[in-house]
Amino acid sequence: MTLPRFAALQWLSFAAAAVLLLYLLGPILMPFVAAGILAYICNPLVQRLSARKMPRTLAVVLVMGGLLLLSGLLLLIMLPLLEKEISLFVMRVPDWIDAARTHLLPQLQQWLGVSLEWDSRALKNLLLSHWQSAGGVAGKLLPWLGSGGSAIIGLLVNLLLIPLAMFYLLRDWDALVAQMDQMIPRHWHGKVMEIVIEVDRVLAEFLRGQISVMLLMSAYYVAALWLAGLEFALPIGILAGMLVFVPYLGMIIGLSLATLAAVMQFPGFGGVLWVWAAFGLGQLLEGFAVTPWLVGDRIGLHPLAVIFALLAFGQVFGFFGLLLALPLSAILLVALRHGKAAYLASSMYRKP
Repeated sequence: MTLPRFAALQWLSFAAAAVLLLYLLGPILMPFVAAGILAYICNPLVQRLSARKMPRTLAVVLVMGGLLLLSGLLLLIMLPLLEKEISLFVMRVPDWIDAARTHLLPQLQQWLGVSLEWDSRALKNLLLSHWQSAGGVAGKLLPWLGSGGSAIIGLLVNLLLIPLAMFYLLRDWDALVAQMDQMIPRHWHGKVMEIVIEVDRVLAEFLRGQISVMLLMSAYYVAALWLAGLEFALPIGILAGMLVFVPYLGMIIGLSLATLAAVMQFPGFGGVLWVWAAFGLGQLLEGFAVTPWLVGDRIGLHPLAVIFALLAFGQVFGFFGLLLALPLSAILLVALRHGKAAYLASSMYRKP
């Protein structure tokens, strides 16, 4: 076997072993991957603060504190809203039971041809008594918590690992980058650094485009829900728009809160239909217009390529494929550009 083929076989074996190791360690890698993504996003701000003679550790603490503060403000917006809507929901349950007995039950009897009877007073008392007896519900939850305690502890450990790993990654970012730079073979160093710089630029453009998508979709949802007459249009619209960076999360949470608010506010079903229409149109705009336009153009992907990447990665890798489809596509695009340039400069292409 020739030396170049042996070297290529070594690299392929190393890559296969790395992929296998990542697959086997997948369940415990997620907090570190999440911490790495957050550290990459926050590192430019830490670098700016460090450039102003601020100790890097202090800069990391300030940036992470600001991120924690923003997360806390988001929870302060969401939790009181959710609590109010649930309380209103419980208060209106008896009215819905009476309305169902008065209007829905006769229709069902007519359609089914059978006699249906229920004790609405007993049903209302049952629901209200269970709502008020939180201690009983908590007692029923204790056995479930005991059986699923290990899973809950694992989840909490992962959540605690994310800020811990993020802190050390941000603090030691320059040292880690320098160590990885030293591992690059010297005769490849120039080309590898050229590719890394271009990938970094493309990912930065992706993040800017994603922020633009979040702001635009927040404005859309606020306006659409306001036109639908929803009282909570502002907080629900902002929340739904800010969460669009996680596929389907913004729609699921926003649609659930908006539907609950519409049921509380509007006497009929028409208001709920308007809310559903607003979110349905929002999903179409985000997936087929806003994201391809604001993100695809920035990273150099054609709008059709953006749509294809989202569908393909989602089909193959599921939820995380949707989450990483565009940044991975941007990295692949950079690799394809350099591969094309190398091919056009090769003797195989130029040879007559």
